Order: sequence, then structure tokens, then C-alpha cells
Amino acid sequence: MKKTLLLSLAIFLFSVGVSKAQVIPSFSFGLKGGLNYSTFPSNGIFNNDNKAGYQAGAWARIGGLGFIFQPELYFTSKNVTVNNGGAPNKQQFKSFDVPLLVGGKVGALGLGGRFYGGPVLSFTTGRDNAFDDATRLKYKDANYALQVGAGVDISSLSIDLRYEGGLNKIAYGNDNSHTRISLFSLAVAYKLFSL
Repeated sequence: MKKTLLLSLAIFLFSVGVSKAQVIPSFSFGLKGGLNYSTFPSNGIFNNDNKAGYQAGAWARIGGLGFIFQPELYFTSKNVTVNNGGAPNKQQFKSFDVPLLVGGKVGALGLGGRFYGGPVLSFTTGRDNAFDDATRLKYKDANYALQVGAGVDISSLSIDLRYEGGLNKIAYGNDNSHTRISLFSLAVAYKLFSL
């Protein structure tokens, strides 16, 4: 009888802790950094290679009732190589990216998981594509994408895996070729404080 009562009490307290963690509004802020892997589809004329880049910035998370809103601001470098049979044309694009993610969160006691998605606004700060015009990408000053992903929280540390699909087409070559740059990213984030 005592064991059953203690087990019931433990389950009740754990349930209260989980529900409290999901119901009470919260705010968190932190820093993040990681790697991305840009994908730039080939179209038969161009043989394109995918390359790794990086990202670093800050995030905020507002949550309650198991839902979260997570705006972020980070500096990112996206790298691709375009090849039309001649010398490979390595191109790098640097931008400030602003994901506005909405999702859900589960877990308690410093351990949990997240899933989310939303738009990404990307503002170009630099282009390194000083090769021939035949393979130069016409990367715009403002680009748009959608992100979907999932993350794991362990105390103040978070790990996120995401896919970002470009929405606007990017012209290259003779301007008759268009494609979208997409990327996968893996980032580690650290929570500086939460309320």
C-alpha cells in the first residue's frame, strides 16, 4: 500500500511539474552558432557542388501552453560552386538572416524537445563571386525562405537541426537558368538567461 501511494504521489508531482512547465509563460535569450550545408541543384548545363558554410548569432524564445515563438538574428555564410565545364566558380554569400519560427515544445525539468517552422528573411551583406559572367549567380539583396526543424534542450544547451528551402528564384548563367538555394544546418545554442 505504501509503495503504491508513494508511486502515485511521484507520478502526480511529475505531472504537475510537466504541466507547470508547459502552461506558465516564459522568455529565454541566448547565443547560437553552427554549420550549414548549401544545396544548389544542377540543371544539366551546370554541374554544381554543394559546400559547407557557417552561422552565428542570437535567439529569443517566448513560450506558454506548450507553444513557442522563436525569433532569431544571425550572420551566415552560404557557399556553392557553379561549374559549366570550365574552371569551377566558387561563390560565397554573406547575409543577416531573420527566422521567425512558431512551434511546439514538450518536456520538463531541463530536458525537452522542440519542433517548429516559419519564414526566413535574408539580407545580403556581401557577395564573393568575381568569376566569369557565364556562371555568376544573380543573388538578390533580400531573399526569402522557409525553415522547418527540430531541437533538443538539455538544461541551458540546445541542439537544432533544420532544413531551409529558398522561395525566390536566383538567376545565373545567361539569365535563362533559375534555381533556388536551399540548405541544411546544425547549430548549438546556449541559453544566457530566462524568465
